[in-house]
Amino acid sequence: MSEDAQDVVLIVEDEPAILMVLADYLSGEGYRVLQAKDSVEAFEILATKPHLDLMITDFRLPNGVSGVAIAEPAVKLRPELKVIFISGYPAEILESNSPIALKAPILAKPFPLQDLQEIVEKLLS
Repeated sequence: MSEDAQDVVLIVEDEPAILMVLADYLSGEGYRVLQAKDSVEAFEILATKPHLDLMITDFRLPNGVSGVAIAEPAVKLRPELKVIFISGYPAEILESNSPIALKAPILAKPFPLQDLQEIVEKLLS
C-alpha cells in the first residue's frame, strides 16, 4: 500500500473489546478504520461513506441481524467491496448458503491477528 493512499476498512463487531483490538491493530498497520457496533451503524456508514475497500463483520450481531445480512446488500451496492467474516460460530456462516459467505474468508474466533493481517493484505493487494 502506498503511503499516500489508505485502504478503508469497516469493522462491524458488537463486542467492544474485540472491536477495539481489531481497530487498533489495523490502524497500526496503516489502514483507515471505521467502526460499527451493530447493523444500524454499519448501514449508516455504508450509506454515507463514498469509499470502502473492505468490511470485516462478525456473524452474530444484536437484534438478530447477521453479518451476512449486512454484507449481501453492501456488496450489491459496492461490487468492489471485499468481505471477511469473523465468528465464534463459523459453521453458521456457511450454513447461511449466502453466495458471499461461500466466497469470503472466514476467521473463527479467537484468531491470531497475524492471520487477519495476511487475509487483509491478500484481499487488498
